[in-house]
Amino acid sequence: MDPQREAPKKNNTEHLIADRQEGIGVCGWILAFLSFLLVFTTFPISMWACIKVIREYERAVVFQLGRILSKKAKGPGLIFVLPCTDTFFKVDLRTVTCNIPPLEILTKDAVTAQVDGVVCYRIYSAVSAVANVTDVHSATFLLAQTTLRNALGTQSLAQLLAGREEIAHSIQAILDSATEQWGIKVARVEIKDVRIPVATQRAMAAEAEAARKARAKNVAAEGEMNASKALKQASMVLADSPAGLQLHYLQTLTTLAAENNSTIVFPLPLNMLDSFRQKNRGG
Repeated sequence: MDPQREAPKKNNTEHLIADRQEGIGVCGWILAFLSFLLVFTTFPISMWACIKVIREYERAVVFQLGRILSKKAKGPGLIFVLPCTDTFFKVDLRTVTCNIPPLEILTKDAVTAQVDGVVCYRIYSAVSAVANVTDVHSATFLLAQTTLRNALGTQSLAQLLAGREEIAHSIQAILDSATEQWGIKVARVEIKDVRIPVATQRAMAAEAEAARKARAKNVAAEGEMNASKALKQASMVLADSPAGLQLHYLQTLTTLAAENNSTIVFPLPLNMLDSFRQKNRGG
């Protein structure tokens, strides 16, 4: 754990221990004795007011004449509380799920978005949750709202849409550090939904469509270029081999004959015309 975070917690604990070591004083002991006497004289009826039941997931912070009675919270089980001098507060240690309503966020690239989230936390120190903050749940809720707005305001819209998990982890670390002195442990932070205006959605869709068409054109141009290179290489091979050209003619004829056509085109080899020309000249 960070020493800077450990120092305030240690100072708060030392402060509480120092207060307990001062004692309740002579007047406090007199009032405590009178309370014991009242309980004794009204026994067993007073037991209904003095014995409290603390559930397994609860802890009780007992104050005697305004001072915390022991170094840690009491419970679970039965605890004894003196009337007139002792007061106690129950603290629920179960995990609390806090829903953050949609917040208007102005991102780094000046886009307005609505973002909502969920914060899960629990109280690990009942004494700190009672002694260090007035309303621990309200304080945690307001701090989560402020932290979410501040953290998302430093991100662009693309970063917000693509990096939700990283942003949630950073918000969790900030909240966990800020609420440690309240006895709070932030277990999880999630960004549920990011809603942007309809005009922005249309602009993003148009931009994505233009990028898709540009990629398609590049792929088509690359395909045509490869096909033209293949045709060029094939023509060079056929030019070097007259027999290969004749075979290509015959293959084309076979392909045409396989279909139900009424007309068949038979290609005449050019070398035959050359032989006829030579004979005519000789004659």
